[in-house]
Amino acid sequence: MATLNKFTKTLSIDEKTEIKEKFTELDANKDGFIDLHELKDALNQVGFKLAGYQVREMIDEFKSKQRTAHQGKLNLEEFETLCLDLKSKDVASTFKTVVSKKENLETLGGMSSSSSEGTTHSVRLEEQLAFSDWINSNLGHDKDLQHLLPIDSEGKRLYLSIKDGILLCKIINHSCPDTIDERAINKKNLTVYREFENLTLALVSSQAIGCNIVNIDAHDLAKGKPHLVLGLLWQIIRIGLFSHITLDSCPGLAGLLFDNERLEDLMKMSPEAILLRWVNHHLERAGIRRRCTNFQSDIVDSEIYSHLLKQIAGNDADVNLDALREADLQSRAEIMLQQAGKLNCRSFLTPQDVVNGVYKLNLAFVANLFNNHPGLDKPEQIEGLESIEETREEKTYRNWMNSMGVSPHVNWLYSDLADGLVIFQLFDVIKPGIVNWSRVHKRFTPLRKFMEKLENCNYAVDLGKQLKFSLVGIAGQDLNDGNATLTLALIWQLMRAYTLSILSRLANTGNPIIEKEIVQWVNNRLAEAGKQSQLRNFNDHAIADGKIVIDLIDAIKEGSINYELVRTSGTQEDNLANAKYAISMARKIGARVYALPEDITEVKPKMVMTVFACMMALDYVPNMDSVDQNNHNNSTPVVATNNSN
Repeated sequence: MATLNKFTKTLSIDEKTEIKEKFTELDANKDGFIDLHELKDALNQVGFKLAGYQVREMIDEFKSKQRTAHQGKLNLEEFETLCLDLKSKDVASTFKTVVSKKENLETLGGMSSSSSEGTTHSVRLEEQLAFSDWINSNLGHDKDLQHLLPIDSEGKRLYLSIKDGILLCKIINHSCPDTIDERAINKKNLTVYREFENLTLALVSSQAIGCNIVNIDAHDLAKGKPHLVLGLLWQIIRIGLFSHITLDSCPGLAGLLFDNERLEDLMKMSPEAILLRWVNHHLERAGIRRRCTNFQSDIVDSEIYSHLLKQIAGNDADVNLDALREADLQSRAEIMLQQAGKLNCRSFLTPQDVVNGVYKLNLAFVANLFNNHPGLDKPEQIEGLESIEETREEKTYRNWMNSMGVSPHVNWLYSDLADGLVIFQLFDVIKPGIVNWSRVHKRFTPLRKFMEKLENCNYAVDLGKQLKFSLVGIAGQDLNDGNATLTLALIWQLMRAYTLSILSRLANTGNPIIEKEIVQWVNNRLAEAGKQSQLRNFNDHAIADGKIVIDLIDAIKEGSINYELVRTSGTQEDNLANAKYAISMARKIGARVYALPEDITEVKPKMVMTVFACMMALDYVPNMDSVDQNNHNNSTPVVATNNSN
């Protein structure tokens, strides 16, 4: 029997990714667990071919020893532990080869010091090809990229094209316009140093829009590490594709609500769930009885796609159902994609990707279809839309939380935080070990779920009080109910505590950093550099024109600011231009700034404080070795800056 024991081997990043993907597929109700009766299928899918009696003995052992926190179920961590245990035994000696020999996977030798231990990374060639094609199609016209594009048909030059950082900055701006001020990008006289600046700018900016970049730094991108490049590109592209799946961008989404649903119910749904509902909406309108439940096995025969394309196409598009007359699935997929081409939406997929049900690329294909041809009637009036449209503040907080790598991904603050689980993860980042996870309900029972979620929220408020948060008038019920004002009050204090905790750990003084010290540091830095700017406090109206931030950046890295680009009229337009330049230049020197230019021009003291705190942290980056590496990995990376390069 395969018993659990102590082992020395570890799972590689790719093995963990493979396990997580398969676990997510099997977790049909998305509650974070798979049933033990699904264990054999789960193990088969990640390469452990065990006999039925072996799996039954495992299940019996789990049950008898109560090895799982939830009887009859396994969470992802427990499943990973089981796979790791099996990997250490002869019965699973072929696991690595099973992962690496999957069709369209290319195995690359490790590129780090751990390579000597046999580290390998598998690169999905279909992603390499799809992302390269997307870049060629969407950025091929950009005059600043003529030296890089088009990328070759197999996508092999993708990693080399990323090296100077210009392309990555452009991809970010395509997905989230105006994230990076183009004036901050080094486009001429590129040296290794100036390319590195671009990569730092791109990497920190990707974090600001919600990408999780833990364990990625500018050096990795400069070396063109394929698995890291593809992972980052997918996050950026995905954010761009999903940014339009909102009521603000597409009011017609309200038409997807069922009779007993409200707009708030739509906001609670993930973009993937909304896309599934959108597909099924059009299938119903087309009179097709079949429904789509996933973007993997359900779409491999191209039938759903064919009917969807026909339904959303205009009468003059000449889209037809000819694909359904073809018996061979790959040939059928090719004909279907030709129909998508008539809508200028043949993106991300090859026929083989359809037949293989490649999740990421099929999801991207459908999202792109939605963005270009939603085919939804705009309601005459949507009651309550104004009250649920995402504000700038909410978006900033959401991006910050997602960049922390919280799970599940936060799509809408008030529903996704209502069970407390994301909040606990943030507390654990701010002060590792503060959360007593045995008190946390990670899974909710049907009969007691409302009480269990409320208990979580009450505990979250208790933890806030332990950290001396100002929580007067805030109770667990407020978080559970999604009270906007009180939820935002807690989130701000979490973000503030996170920012100051990072700064305090880097300073390594043993004392917490407070706002007054940040103001004092800013003024000392400005004075030492001979700048005339001074900061009274974070409400100082002098902040509005962006010059204090700009001068501070130049004080930290002398000569980094091109003062010919700084505007002096004091008009709202010029102030905003300065603020955009300041934010991008701060990120270019490695400051992990989440604030937006408007936060500076409107002098929002909370976000202004984080800007100066993040720049203060740059002074302490050389002390990073003194920070507990485990805590660092669980929070966010310090991007290598020009000071430490």
